[in-house]
Amino acid sequence: MTTQYLIFGILILLVIGLAVWLFLMSKRLKMFFKGKNAADLEVYINGLAERVNNLEKEKEALLQNVKALQEKMTQTVRGVETLRFNPFKDVGGNQSFAVALLDESGDGVVLSSLYGREKMSFFAKPVKKLKSEFELTEEEKEVIKKATVNK
Repeated sequence: MTTQYLIFGILILLVIGLAVWLFLMSKRLKMFFKGKNAADLEVYINGLAERVNNLEKEKEALLQNVKALQEKMTQTVRGVETLRFNPFKDVGGNQSFAVALLDESGDGVVLSSLYGREKMSFFAKPVKKLKSEFELTEEEKEVIKKATVNK
């Protein structure tokens, strides 16, 4: 008989514990729903769902803009290098120069200036994939190499 009383006592304690838990949960739910009815909650949840959908659309638009900008960035001047040099022994100082302006794929232009006592010459040579159809001087090759973005 003592076993029956023990089981009965455990069951009573379990029922009391569940009743306390149920009371606390109902109190929490009342606090949560305080001042709201089911229609208000439905409107609120629908509003949240709409905001989430709008955020998803904005995210997709932003991702497309970023992709377009990344594609454009590959075509912008990303590598710039300048080299000053003295090609003639009778002219003092490094008055001549070579400038390379290249994008990510190695396309662009090399601008060169040769300064002499009697005249100054200026050259522009197109560059495709780090090469030019025109003969390049050592200085021009050097600035192309230094201006390469994908080192």
